[in-house]
Amino acid sequence: MTYSVVYSSQTGNTAQLAHTIEACLPLSACLYAGAPAPQAAQADCIFVGFWTDKGSCGAAVAEFLHGLHGKTVFLFGTAGFGGSPDYFEQILSRVKAELPAGNTLAGTYMCQGKMGPGVRKRYESLLPTDPAKFQPLLDNFDRALTHPDQADLAALAQAVRPLL
Repeated sequence: MTYSVVYSSQTGNTAQLAHTIEACLPLSACLYAGAPAPQAAQADCIFVGFWTDKGSCGAAVAEFLHGLHGKTVFLFGTAGFGGSPDYFEQILSRVKAELPAGNTLAGTYMCQGKMGPGVRKRYESLLPTDPAKFQPLLDNFDRALTHPDQADLAALAQAVRPLL
């Protein structure tokens, strides 16, 4: 069985997950690793990673998913907001909806990822307007700084190993 690892990574978080997947699986079975590209769809099993963009995956990942037919797919992603399995499941549900019928979803994994410094600056500038809203966002930003962490990567590896 062959595999590809396809991902889009804005800040490096999803790339870190992708590299963890690559390290878990036999290199000899890897057909492709990188940004969404048609040649990645030649593999039997495709690991598709995304950063959360407005509650779902970005356009490039959605377009790639739309082109898959008869494949085994494992979705993985990162989101700046964490700590809620329900939130992650909402995101995953939206991304799953991009996958056409006829493909097999082999599994999913999501974890929190750090955000860029511009996000914190925006929250800080808005804090005086609504402290009850923006202080929790600042607190979450600070918690996210260490993610994905070793526990996140170990959980991903555990989810992926049975697939090949």
